[in-house]
Amino acid sequence: MKRPDICVLCVEDHPIVAEGIASIVNKQPDMRVVGIATSIKDAVDAFRRERPDITLMDLELRAGENGIDAIRLIRHEKPDARIIVLTVHQGDEDIFQALNAGAVAYLLKEEVPDELVRTIRSVRNGKTPAMRPALMERLEKCTSGQHLTPREVQVLSHVSHGLRNKEIAAVLGISEETARVHVKNILTKLEVNDRSGAVAEGARRGIIRIG
Repeated sequence: MKRPDICVLCVEDHPIVAEGIASIVNKQPDMRVVGIATSIKDAVDAFRRERPDITLMDLELRAGENGIDAIRLIRHEKPDARIIVLTVHQGDEDIFQALNAGAVAYLLKEEVPDELVRTIRSVRNGKTPAMRPALMERLEKCTSGQHLTPREVQVLSHVSHGLRNKEIAAVLGISEETARVHVKNILTKLEVNDRSGAVAEGARRGIIRIG
């Protein structure tokens, strides 16, 4: 069978959503979904096998895996890989981290099918599609603000599970005072007054996932 002009890899762990995306793409005469992956390992393996022109990447994969990690691995495999994030998440940190990892475009699932085919064609032609204004505003806010360090993200995740400083210190192998300083820095960077506010703001921005 002749290879289509645009081969698409879909990284999506919800079967119904993946089926819908494939249906939209496969209706185009010059496009075909050549693989569907549900985890980071599946995504990298499928990318190596199929060498798609475009990879559609969800941010929330099977077993709590993050699609951003898959983006990094695929881009390490092929630095010029063209990856479009297709997700429900609109947090400014989600957008920043995805683009920083190497995604070319950021598309919300609610924009499908209107924008999906157009975005695929645009990225395949070497263009960077403009994001909707609300997402661009969030990205600009995130770019100009202070980012949590990887350790602070760990601490915030533990805070979201109800752990106190002493418990966080024990889990991470640090002193209770160091845990306290991390929490203080988190509150300052997120511009909130307490731990519950930090959890809410962290979830809103996509720094941590709740549930």
